[in-house]
Amino acid sequence: MDSIISMKGLRKSYGKKEVLHGIDLDIAPGQVIGYIGPNGAGKSTTVRILAGLDGQFEGEVTVNGLDIRTQALEVKKRIGYIPEQTEIYDVLTPREFLSMLGRLQGMDSAQMEQRMQKMLSYFGMDGHIDDRMDTFSKGMRQKVLLVSGLLHNPEIIFMDEPLSGLDANTVILVKEIITQLAAQGKTIIYCSHIMDTVEKISDRIILIADGSVVADGAIETLRSNQGDSLEAIFSNLTGQGGFDQKASDFMKSFD
Repeated sequence: MDSIISMKGLRKSYGKKEVLHGIDLDIAPGQVIGYIGPNGAGKSTTVRILAGLDGQFEGEVTVNGLDIRTQALEVKKRIGYIPEQTEIYDVLTPREFLSMLGRLQGMDSAQMEQRMQKMLSYFGMDGHIDDRMDTFSKGMRQKVLLVSGLLHNPEIIFMDEPLSGLDANTVILVKEIITQLAAQGKTIIYCSHIMDTVEKISDRIILIADGSVVADGAIETLRSNQGDSLEAIFSNLTGQGGFDQKASDFMKSFD
């Protein structure tokens, strides 16, 4: 099966610091990828490159057969991107903000209006569709971002800590939405530090540390090779561990 996302020799540096050290990955259509790693490992950097937001890198990257460096605009028409946080136009209302994004995606006005109202209502936001977003909490903003990334029904979806700031009921809803998107054959790259969620929704897990891939496979395969849980696997492969002792040492700070 042809790859819908391909990275060959992907390298990225900020000044003299290289944060991605030659990533080689092929992702098939319909896969849900749990893309995990410690802070600073290069997860968000990878996603920004794949989403066409950073063209300064080395190597070859294609998304849906398009060269991300030279065809970034075409890639953006085919993807949804839900970041952990972003600077939204908070002087706008959700209706204005989502209408602007829908028009940029070439959506029909009637379809766009109907879809945004339905999606916002499922997140309990229908009563705030005409409120300025500078009055919103972090969770409310995140709900608008979730709708913005899914409004045009993209085939490829990048999610970078999409549950940030959400209440427990909305977290449950988003997990189920991801499951049903996957059942429709959507390709999803899911970055998160919440290991139980990653373990539940992903059919393939890619773990990076210090800008390199250190594990890649189904959770069952990783368990048989590395540990009983994704948390244990993460700890083993990223050089962490001894948390019980660290916690005990921390408690001594109160002495």
